[in-house]
Amino acid sequence: MSESVTGESAELRDRVGIEALRAEFTDAAMMNDHDRLASLFVPDGVVRIPDAGIEAVGREGIRALGRQREAGFEVFVQTVHPGVVLLSGDTATGRACLCEVIRIRGGASHVNYGIYHDRYRRTPDGWRFTERTYEIRYSDTTPLAGTPGG
Repeated sequence: MSESVTGESAELRDRVGIEALRAEFTDAAMMNDHDRLASLFVPDGVVRIPDAGIEAVGREGIRALGRQREAGFEVFVQTVHPGVVLLSGDTATGRACLCEVIRIRGGASHVNYGIYHDRYRRTPDGWRFTERTYEIRYSDTTPLAGTPGG
């Protein structure tokens, strides 16, 4: 196999691995699988939501944040669109755009559009987040007219 094919194959494998990681994050969050969500981070990984004053450090902190979100939200739907990934050996950075629909228990609603700013690291278990920061670009707090399905 030529050097360029080998390099291209490795880059493609890394990109697919990172996209799979991002998809796992959204699925774990929506399914309230807090253990799986925490496992997608390195042990000292961080989730930050500066607009809400939130920072969860380490897997237990990330688990606790997930439990808190589950307890507080009646409806939570998140759609993430693939974004850029910049590879640099065993680390990478990336961004992904997202939309989420939230109804907080008690009635408040949010339709948010934002960007995840990510840092990743290759580990023996595959790519993991070292940091995921959520930047809200637009938030609509108009009460949701729909009803939860289930």
